[in-house]
Amino acid sequence: MSRIQTSPRRWLAGMVAAAVVSIGLIAAEPTPRTAQAAPCTGTAGVTVVVDYGALGGGVQVACAPGDPATGLAALQGGGFTVTGTQRWGLAFICRINGKPTSATEPCINTPPASAYWSYWHASGSGAAWTYSTLGATSYNPAPGTVEGWSFGAGAPPSITAP
Repeated sequence: MSRIQTSPRRWLAGMVAAAVVSIGLIAAEPTPRTAQAAPCTGTAGVTVVVDYGALGGGVQVACAPGDPATGLAALQGGGFTVTGTQRWGLAFICRINGKPTSATEPCINTPPASAYWSYWHASGSGAAWTYSTLGATSYNPAPGTVEGWSFGAGAPPSITAP
């Protein structure tokens, strides 16, 4: 009888452990390392701009080669490490390359409107930035376009789309 009583407990413990691992995978996916640290040429991929603003780190530009299916895939394909929130997973980007730090933003829920990663698009080099009306997991950037991420209160990246 004791085996019957412990079996469901072991099963439940295994399910809890699997759920914890799943949540961890949602909050921080591994980053593909096929990126180039420069804008894409023509339609060879999607150019990604990350402006760290007051966080330090300047502006980084990378190329996510090919045709990434989502803005999130482009960001990761550009070689950036991404962390979502505990509540929303990667549907709400909380950190890019570890910024802001966990001491500044715990990434439990959505960060405040004065300190978050805003998401932008540009149709190509030199084009104006347009604030995204879709989240990065819902938007499908076309090769040859530019994706922008800017930390702060919702201002576009500080450079012209490369």
